[in-house]
Amino acid sequence: MYDYVIVGSGLFGSVFAHEMKKAGKRCLVLERRDHVGGNVYCEEKDGIHIHRYGAHIFHTSNKKVWDYVNQFVEFNHFINAPVANYKGELYNLPFNMNTFAKMWGIVTPEQAAAKIEGQRRAAGITEPKNLEEQAISLIGTDIYEKLIKGYTEKQWGRSCTELPAFIIRRLPVRYTFDNNYFDDEYQGIPKGGYNVLIDALLEGIEVRTGVDYNRERASYLDIARKVVYTGPIDEYFGYRLGHLEYRGLRFETQRYNEVNHQGVAVMNYTDRETPYTRSIEHKHFEFGRQPVTYVTKEYPAEWKVGEEAYYPVNDEKNQALYKKYKSLARNEYNVVFGGRLAEYKYYDMDDVIDGALVAAERER
Repeated sequence: MYDYVIVGSGLFGSVFAHEMKKAGKRCLVLERRDHVGGNVYCEEKDGIHIHRYGAHIFHTSNKKVWDYVNQFVEFNHFINAPVANYKGELYNLPFNMNTFAKMWGIVTPEQAAAKIEGQRRAAGITEPKNLEEQAISLIGTDIYEKLIKGYTEKQWGRSCTELPAFIIRRLPVRYTFDNNYFDDEYQGIPKGGYNVLIDALLEGIEVRTGVDYNRERASYLDIARKVVYTGPIDEYFGYRLGHLEYRGLRFETQRYNEVNHQGVAVMNYTDRETPYTRSIEHKHFEFGRQPVTYVTKEYPAEWKVGEEAYYPVNDEKNQALYKKYKSLARNEYNVVFGGRLAEYKYYDMDDVIDGALVAAERER
């Protein structure tokens, strides 16, 4: 009946389905949730598009991907300039001259570099063995203690000395007064929210929501030439080799009868005592002027099987287990595994789209 059954309607599944439809193939998209779009899904309230599964800010230096998404939706000129809140002290992110001026009262890049270098030398770290040592070697002790340590330990649920150094190896440090978090050439938020993009990608394609493919697989075994699977790879194989680990998230959204609650789209809470990692004021993603506002607090959580999986725990143990599942996947000749969960990797949105386009090109 179909050329492809596509499991999951997030960016990977939706882009793949669109490309295959364009190539004349018949696709069926199955989605476990009651809506399409995966984690980029937006819920509209009072004219504000609420990012239900956490903030998603599109950024890329891949012109092919940028041109591709702009076929379906127009992007605004939102620039991500988050603020760090450490016990009421506010600092600009990423770490830049505004951060250094507030932290130390310095005014020149030379002074900032000298301050950081002095703290590096004092720490005496030559070969960082964990995240804490890596961070101090990059940015010094003051910024690590105030703006990295608490946030990171909340996010991962373990001490920075127990986390691998590579997690923070690409920490952005700038000696300019530039608060733009991303260095990418293209950045913005889809006008009208991400649902506009997903709906355009899935236009004319059969979609069934509320379908748990892994539980109902027998019903879909013989109706398509191939399966495109974007769910958790260990779940696909019935956890026969064990469970991959993730960090979870819990969201609390509150409506305020205010025009502007926190003055920025993303505010990170970097002390260890505040239980949530960040708060998101959704209207600022689209420069909203509504008389009310919605703010979502993100609480990191221990993850259990069956809950939404957000961040792969990329330590040696989990990577070794993933490699075993990947080996099993190679033997599934009629299944394409793709996306964040199927590849057990944290992807930016542009990388997911690019991966789906590459996979679709292989199938043509």
